[in-house]
Amino acid sequence: MTGICRQEERITATRYTIETGGLDRLQKILGIFDENLVTIARELELFTKVEGTNIVLEGEAENAALGKEVLESLLSIVEAGDNIDKSSLLYCIELAREGHASDIGSLMHGVVAVSSRGKPVKCKTVGQKEYVSAIKGNTVTFGVGPAGTGKTYLAVCLAVAAYKGKQVEKIILTRPAVEAGEKLGFLPGDLQTKVDPYLRPLYDALQEMFGLETYSKLMEKGAIEVAPLAYMRGRTLSNAFVILDEAQNATREQMKMFLTRLGDGSKMVVTGDLTQTDLPEGKTSGLKQAVTILKGVEDIAIVTLTEKDVVRHPLVMRIVRAYERAESQRSKGEKR
Repeated sequence: MTGICRQEERITATRYTIETGGLDRLQKILGIFDENLVTIARELELFTKVEGTNIVLEGEAENAALGKEVLESLLSIVEAGDNIDKSSLLYCIELAREGHASDIGSLMHGVVAVSSRGKPVKCKTVGQKEYVSAIKGNTVTFGVGPAGTGKTYLAVCLAVAAYKGKQVEKIILTRPAVEAGEKLGFLPGDLQTKVDPYLRPLYDALQEMFGLETYSKLMEKGAIEVAPLAYMRGRTLSNAFVILDEAQNATREQMKMFLTRLGDGSKMVVTGDLTQTDLPEGKTSGLKQAVTILKGVEDIAIVTLTEKDVVRHPLVMRIVRAYERAESQRSKGEKR
């Protein structure tokens, strides 16, 4: 890896010169109108400038060292052939502050799956990497965390990879249709039409991974099944990759029913966000109960993702944090 640096100590500041190894790498690191470098300078209170194909950082010793780690992390991303967006930049800064900047390099290696257009899908955060490893290494995995952390998308990617690798014969995707109280009969159309609004995110991910034509053929022959949670009752799900999405809206009874559908040769992934439960007042989330009573059970993994794993627009991370602060303050007020 490039990124060799020279350190010069001054009386009031520490200066680092990071060698990017070429104009192309430099441009990718700097971003449009040097916005990445401007962000690093602002977030870490550093003086920055470009000298040839090198980047110079100067500031207080601790901040300058963090800036050096961030730029080396960005070099890892560029060398892996990935682009640097604002989310990945802010995540690199966050990891550097926590002393885990070196973790970025490990994320750049290993492809989760490949989309229908040949685009490799990789983990973007340490939490996502832990989540993917848990799914691969366990029969049942719970992925719990806020919106935008890739819980559902990564699970679908792994399901597609398992199907293409002939590890399973079928992909089953399900989620509770809470808004209709699981009673869809009064809606117009056939079953597929009734549940489409609830399952659209799953369709989108599948179509991206398989391509529309292959996806349609697999749906027709039943290799892909998408249905509301209520339709899982009474079945045994064998040789399948099964994903329960939005599981925070499953009742305790529904969750137990779903988990006991597990058959031979199958893998289950349960995803949800405990802060966005839409169940009626007085109903306990089956996901909340499950992650408590199943903790420590062999071959079951429970992975908690946080706002640091949000890979949507950077503003989403700040929104999640604001709501968490408000919820924490509300809880404190109720205890008084």
